[in-house]
Amino acid sequence: MTDARLRRGRGSLAISFFVQGVTFALLVTRIPAIQDRYGISDGLLPVFLAAVPILAGVASVATERAVARVGPGVVLRWSQPLVLLALLGVGAGSRMWQAALALGVFGLAVGALDASMNMLGVSLQRAYGRSIMLGFHAAYSLGGIAGASLAWMGAHWDLPLFVSYLPVVAVLLPVALVGSRWYAAGEPGPLVEGDRAGGGGVGFKLLLPLCLVMTFAYIGDSTVSNWSAKYLQDVLGSSEELATVPYNAYMVTTLLGRSVGDFGVRRLGAAMVVRGGAVLAALGFATVALAPGVWVGMAGFTVLGLGLSVIVPQTFAAAARQAFERHGPGASDAAVARLNVFNYVGFLIGSPLVGALGDAWSYRGAMLVPMVLVLVTVAYATSFGSQRARYGGGHERPRTVDVG
Repeated sequence: MTDARLRRGRGSLAISFFVQGVTFALLVTRIPAIQDRYGISDGLLPVFLAAVPILAGVASVATERAVARVGPGVVLRWSQPLVLLALLGVGAGSRMWQAALALGVFGLAVGALDASMNMLGVSLQRAYGRSIMLGFHAAYSLGGIAGASLAWMGAHWDLPLFVSYLPVVAVLLPVALVGSRWYAAGEPGPLVEGDRAGGGGVGFKLLLPLCLVMTFAYIGDSTVSNWSAKYLQDVLGSSEELATVPYNAYMVTTLLGRSVGDFGVRRLGAAMVVRGGAVLAALGFATVALAPGVWVGMAGFTVLGLGLSVIVPQTFAAAARQAFERHGPGASDAAVARLNVFNYVGFLIGSPLVGALGDAWSYRGAMLVPMVLVLVTVAYATSFGSQRARYGGGHERPRTVDVG
């Protein structure tokens, strides 16, 4: 019975990651359309893009306290529908204050959602006794592909944003609510083989390298999600329809990388996988910056997805493992919530930074900044541990608690 609950919990959490991938892709790939709908200037656009991660970071910190009282499953159950309704609100308004309100609600809800999803993910990974975290993020990438494809259809048929968003929300909202019945978290238990990453605790000094890695990864990711469509349209001269393709291609290779990533971590170790991903991501940014035309630019974004795909899930897993090792499962949730803030720090820095450099210098030159930052990740890869992450090989019977 416990094993069945574990499988149901894993499946329902994968559905939540998928739903969030669809939702986020529908927002970020239609940024040019949102900008046009509300008359947001190029100078004001970075402010709107920065407000979302600021509010999400605030919500992520608050989630640490909420989870201590009600558990991550309850937080996730109610934050995901709110994110979907906020997306619908973005498409429904016509005035700038309405856009600000909808995006503000989106930011607050997504902060709670991201933190609670990853808390459940690392808890289930601990219960399984082997690396499964990349699989959850692969479900997110699959959702991103679906969302970007739907965004392409909306742009292709010139559909109003509300018309594009309404049927998606109408389908995904009940799916998320029904799936939330089976959320489960791993029971506190002893460390399994491979969980040791060199000692240490949950203090900021220990987590600092992982916080920097998370920040750099999300500077890269936010550059793709917030600027890829605009880059292709304004710099490389593509149509609005074609400008939705790079994010889709990015998500496809992200899905591929995450689909095989858990196997790579078990065989090669997290540090080696993260190093390889950072080098590939830097190569992708260099290709985008030097692209002579649309198709080479899309190829660069495609390589980027393969490189960045493994970094974020392994950063969450490493932080949770170190905190659990030192202070137990409660500290694991706290570490995920605190580390998740640097997800939004990366977005907060990345979006305005690329926009400001693009306006003051050039968007091609702006692409070199995340290239350099993601390369710095190579130096911090030792924080992920030098051992192969075998996680016990599945010999220990998994244990869960029902959070539904």
